[in-house]
Amino acid sequence: MENVSKFRWISLLPIVVTLGIALSPAPSGLEQHAWYFFAIFAGTIAALVMESFTFAAVGLMGATIVTVFAPWVLFSAKELANPKFKAPEQAIKWMLTGWSSTTVWLVFAAFTFALGYEKSGLGRRIALMLVKLMGRRTLLLGYAVMLSDALVAPFTSSNTARSGGIIFPIVRNLPPLYDSKPNDPSSRKIGGYVMWVAFSTTAVTSSMFLTALAPNLLCVEIIKKITKVEISWTDWFFAAAPFGIVMLLLLPLLIYWIYPPEIKEGEAVPKWAASELEKMGKITLNEIMLGLIVFTAILFWIFGANIINATTVALVAVSFMMILKIVKWDDIAGNKTAWNTIVLLAFLVSLAEGLSRTGFIHWFDNGVASYMEGFSPIVAMYVLVAIYFFSHYMFASTTPHATAMMPVMLAVGMSVPGMPIKEFALLLAMTHGIMGVITPYATGPAPLYYGAGYITGRDFWKLGFIFGTIFIVALLGISAPIMLAVR
Repeated sequence: MENVSKFRWISLLPIVVTLGIALSPAPSGLEQHAWYFFAIFAGTIAALVMESFTFAAVGLMGATIVTVFAPWVLFSAKELANPKFKAPEQAIKWMLTGWSSTTVWLVFAAFTFALGYEKSGLGRRIALMLVKLMGRRTLLLGYAVMLSDALVAPFTSSNTARSGGIIFPIVRNLPPLYDSKPNDPSSRKIGGYVMWVAFSTTAVTSSMFLTALAPNLLCVEIIKKITKVEISWTDWFFAAAPFGIVMLLLLPLLIYWIYPPEIKEGEAVPKWAASELEKMGKITLNEIMLGLIVFTAILFWIFGANIINATTVALVAVSFMMILKIVKWDDIAGNKTAWNTIVLLAFLVSLAEGLSRTGFIHWFDNGVASYMEGFSPIVAMYVLVAIYFFSHYMFASTTPHATAMMPVMLAVGMSVPGMPIKEFALLLAMTHGIMGVITPYATGPAPLYYGAGYITGRDFWKLGFIFGTIFIVALLGISAPIMLAVR
C-alpha cells in the first residue's frame, strides 16, 4: 500500500504543477495560450524529474496533450482567425517536428555504433586494452576517458558524433569488466563514475573550442550580424582556455570526490584484462571493418562538414554496418533503450520549439531586460550570462537555444551603457557546451548517457545541477576576469 500511495502522489505532481500554473493569471505581456503551453511544458518536466512514467511515455504524453488542446495552448488568436489556417493539421505537424531533427537521428546512429562495438567485440577489445594499461586505479581511467574526448574535440563540430559515436561506445564496455551492471546497485562500482566523466568532459570540450560544437559556429554568425563583432578560432580558444584547461584537469578528480566509485583500485583486474585479451585472440574481420567504418566517419565529421552533414555520415556508416552484417536490423529494432531515448528526444525537441513558437521565450527575454536597468555593466554581464545558462532547462537542444535567445540577449546587453560587448558575446556563446550537462535532454549525447542505466534519473538531475553550477562559476570566475583584464 505504501508503494501504491507513493506512486499515486508522484504521478499526480505533474498534474498539480500543470493546473497550478494554468489556473494562475498569465503574466503581463504574455498571451494566454503561451502561458497554458508553458504550464504543460512545466508539468512534463516535473514528470521527467519525478520519473512518474517511462521517459519516452512522458515525452509522448506531453506533446500529445499540446496537440489535442492546440487551439488554446499552441496557436494565437491571429492564426486561428485566418480561414486558411487548419489547426488540426498544423498541430500534428508541430508534434512531429522533432522527428525531423538531425540530432535525433544522430542519437539513433550513435546507439547503433555502440551496438556494432558490442556485436563485433571491438568495444570489448578496446576496453580491455584500456583496463590493462590504466585499470589499476579508477581515477586514471577517468583521465584516460577525459583525454580521449579532448584530443578529438577541436576537429569534431558535433558533440553527439564525438561523444555519442566515438567515446560512449567504448566507455559503455568498461563497467561490465568490473562487474558493474546498468540499472542495478552495482552500477556505482565504477559505471556511474566513468559515464559521468565522459558526459561532463564533452560539455567542457564543447565550450573550449569553437569547432567542437555546431551552435558555437552559429553563435559567431549571430554575434557578427547583431553586434558587428568578429570572433576568430583563436579569439574563442584564448578566451575559453583558462577555464577549460582548469576544468579538464580537475574534472576526473572532482567527480571522484563528488560521485565516488566503489572500486578505487584493483591489482587483479589488469591481469584479468590481459588474460581476456589473450582469449579473444587476434583481431577479427568484423572488428577491422567496423574500425574502418568508424575511422572514415570520423574523417568526414572532422574534415567534411562543408560537404556532408554529420548525421548523414552517421546514417551512411550505419547502412554499411548492416550491409557488412556487423549488425542486423533485428538487433537495431530490438534495442529498447535506443528507441525509448529517441522517442523522448523527438517529442522534447517539439515541446522546446513550442516555447519559442508561442512567444514565451521572447517574453522571458524582454522581462529580463527590464530588470537590468541600474546595474553596472559588469554585474549586468554576469547576471545575463547566468540567466542565459540556466534558462537551458527549458530547451532540449543547444541549437534552438542559440537561435531563440542569443539575438535577444545580445540586444539586452547592448542596451546596457558601458557593456563590454565582445567579452559579453563570447561568454554567452561559450555557455552552449557546458549547459549541455544540466539535464538528461540538454544536448545530443545526454540521452545516451542517461539511457545507459549507470546513473539513476535523480542522480543525473542532481549531478547536472552541481556540475552545471561548477562550470558556469568557473567560466565567470576564471575566464571572464582574464578576458576583461586583457581587452
